Amino acid sequence: MHPSPRAHAKEVVVGRQSWSVLIVSTLAFTVCFMVWMMFGVIGIPIKKQLNLNSTEFGLLTAMPVLAGSLIRVPLGIWTDRYGGRIVMTLLMAATVPAIWLMAYATQFWHFLAIGLFVGLAGGSFSVGTPYVARWFPKSRQGFAMGVYGAGNSGAAVNKFVAPVLLVAFGWTVVPHVYAAVMLGTVLLFWFFSYSDPGHLVPSSVKFGDQLKALKDPKVLRYCQYYSIVFGGYVALSLWMVQYYVGEFGLDIRVAALLAACFSLPGGVLRAIGGWLSDKYGAHSVTWWVMWVSWICLFLLSYPQFDLTVMTTNGPKSFSLGLNVYAFTALMFVLGIAWAFGKASTFKYISDDYPHNIGTISGIVGLAGGLGGFVLPIMFGALMDLTGMRSSAFMLMYGIVWVSLIWMYFTEVRRTEVMGPEAPEAPSLPHLHLPSLSPDMPASLQNLQKA
Repeated sequence: MHPSPRAHAKEVVVGRQSWSVLIVSTLAFTVCFMVWMMFGVIGIPIKKQLNLNSTEFGLLTAMPVLAGSLIRVPLGIWTDRYGGRIVMTLLMAATVPAIWLMAYATQFWHFLAIGLFVGLAGGSFSVGTPYVARWFPKSRQGFAMGVYGAGNSGAAVNKFVAPVLLVAFGWTVVPHVYAAVMLGTVLLFWFFSYSDPGHLVPSSVKFGDQLKALKDPKVLRYCQYYSIVFGGYVALSLWMVQYYVGEFGLDIRVAALLAACFSLPGGVLRAIGGWLSDKYGAHSVTWWVMWVSWICLFLLSYPQFDLTVMTTNGPKSFSLGLNVYAFTALMFVLGIAWAFGKASTFKYISDDYPHNIGTISGIVGLAGGLGGFVLPIMFGALMDLTGMRSSAFMLMYGIVWVSLIWMYFTEVRRTEVMGPEAPEAPSLPHLHLPSLSPDMPASLQNLQKA
């Protein structure tokens, strides 16, 4: 029996709605992420204007990340309950006044306070992830969430747009332009997104009850992974422009362009990470992501230093360290690895918690966002303490070590080798030795008797 033309037309309409939701949601998330990472560029002239040290600069850049992280769990719950369309629209609209007012801030506390409201844009991730995922079958949810997550490339868009506006008109123009862009995105999202009552998950569970999911070891493990691949991505996206300016003495426009070599693949290639996770599994992708990260961060951790060696012709000095090209190449590879890792972490969630994606993604997103908040402050504190800019990568290297060890004992090596749960050792095959003979050596005769 062939389906009726009306039924076939309905299937086509549903398919078009799914793709429309995915495209417009990804655009909205890109703009939100661009706004969220705003201090990564305009924070540099603000630092000079206010005479901030590295720790204060880290706090300045991290304040929007804090707000965007703390609101992720309630936003995930509200998305399950009320739908992604209405929650995303209201969230983006709420940030417009704060973005506009940023241009009029003059004191450090002004920037910190307004930054909290601007940071609400970062909560858009835990809205769009369950909203988009429910428009696609489970076999393609990894890809759909990966495409949506490619909105992380807003960090790179910020590095292309903000430096041009900053140099041409001054940093105060950037918030005004971003506020106008956000307002236009709100209207575009509302008119091209859709709602499906079947996607709502009615629940009377409270915020505190949702946090009980943190008792689940798997959720804690996913939080750890995401604090690296997303939290580290956010932190380094905020940190890299001033790193290039300070370490290599580059102009802010060139520094932002090179920093985008990390931010752009770290966002855009997330869709490929989702496809790989659908095909090979979340565990396989995440395992390789951690190893690639470990290698890159090991090399990036070495500071520039001079080495003097005593030779037969007297002392000779060598300068060792990464030049700007090798440094950028390693950051490019690291960005690709973390793009895949962000997608694979959420593939874990869609596989293990298909009926609770909003809440669990909110909790894991909270952990990743808190990583993005804490790490820039720690980067600044370590730099003030040691005087080495590469100390930021030393810290990240240690955190990746923890995840590799944790992942090995919980996912790779699942079988107990000692204790009551250990499998029984296989029995050895019976050995057939030749019969005793007077010509045998005494040691072999004793073995045969035994």
